[in-house]
Amino acid sequence: MGKTFDPSVIDRSILETFPYQYHYRPIHMEHATDEFTCVCPFSGLPDQATLTVKYIPGELCIELKSLKYYFYSFRQVKIFHEHVVNKILEDLVAVLDPVEMTIEAKFTLRGGIASTAIATYKKEEKS
Repeated sequence: MGKTFDPSVIDRSILETFPYQYHYRPIHMEHATDEFTCVCPFSGLPDQATLTVKYIPGELCIELKSLKYYFYSFRQVKIFHEHVVNKILEDLVAVLDPVEMTIEAKFTLRGGIASTAIATYKKEEKS
C-alpha cells in the first residue's frame, strides 16, 4: 500500500475561502463526497466514507477545490473514524469561523459493522 502517516501531516493551510456577501442572511450549505479515504490504524487497510460538511457561514465560505485537496490529504493517514470528523471540524472552524458546522462520515462496512461519526460545532453567542 505504501507509506502511511499520522494525522500531524494534515495541513489546513491548503484550505481557501471566499467572502460570503450575504453574511447578514443565514443559509445552510452542504458539501458531500463519496471519495473520502483514510487508513485504519489497526489493520493498515483503507477506510472509505461518504463525508458531508454542513454549515451556516459567517463571513466566509469554503472554496471547493481546496476542500477536495484537503480531503485527499487524508488518503495515507492512519486515523480513527472518531478522530477524522473532529480533525476536519477543528480545521474548518479555524479557517471559516462559521455560525454552525456539522461533519458526518459514513464509513463503508468493516467486519460487517457500519460506522457513522458525527461532530458538531455551534458558535457561542456574545453576551
